[in-house]
Amino acid sequence: MTDTSKSANLRLRKNGRPISALTAYDYPTARLLDEAGVDLLLVGDSLGMVVLGFPDTTHVTMEHMLHHTAAVARAKPKALLLADLPIHSYDAPDQAVANAKLLAAAGADAVKLEGGVHQAGIIRAIVDAGIPVIGHLGMLPQRVVEEGGYRKKGKTPEQADELLRGAQAIVGAGVSAIVLESVVPKTAKLLTDSIPVPTIGIGCGDGNCDGEVAVVTDLIGSFPWFVPPFARPETDVAPLIRQAAGKYVARVSEG
Repeated sequence: MTDTSKSANLRLRKNGRPISALTAYDYPTARLLDEAGVDLLLVGDSLGMVVLGFPDTTHVTMEHMLHHTAAVARAKPKALLLADLPIHSYDAPDQAVANAKLLAAAGADAVKLEGGVHQAGIIRAIVDAGIPVIGHLGMLPQRVVEEGGYRKKGKTPEQADELLRGAQAIVGAGVSAIVLESVVPKTAKLLTDSIPVPTIGIGCGDGNCDGEVAVVTDLIGSFPWFVPPFARPETDVAPLIRQAAGKYVARVSEG
């Protein structure tokens, strides 16, 4: 079941304390992050890469998202629980509403989808069904294959204008907040100052959005094989895991 009061609280933070958001894909991580006081837990389709070993998010299915959303929801977090709608799960309004309802039934308080002007009708349909929606503009991971890689967005006035039109369209459709990914700082600040709902940045520089979201594996160093250039690790657990496993192997081998 969705908790619309959590979404309302998120909306009120536009001019308040910055929003802290982290991804979570399983029960114990969700509990630990919630105990740390994180405002928003995102069951992101980034799980395709950092949990399931796919090269990008385009391999993630609704089954994957439902499985991991339910696991995080079992932690009963105080934080708002946001779940991504995976690629091709919201190609039409009826499909989008049906899949949003499935994520809500799995425990999501809100759903997130990528895109601007062309997604306004999809967003409106989900919101009209009683499920809060958070938008996602800038670099769109679900389009990485067709765009040929990950690129910064909003670098030219034309790109900035396009992003602003997209933000205004999805705000008009009813989003509660917008994630901005890999938008150049000047444009991220422009968008943040121009819309009435919070922006949550990743790779947008400091102080340009109303909050920040990070991938938890980047934060704790548990996926060392690829770390985005904008990531800021706070610890490095990969060597500790290798060390612990090595000690275990040695102890067992010694009999």
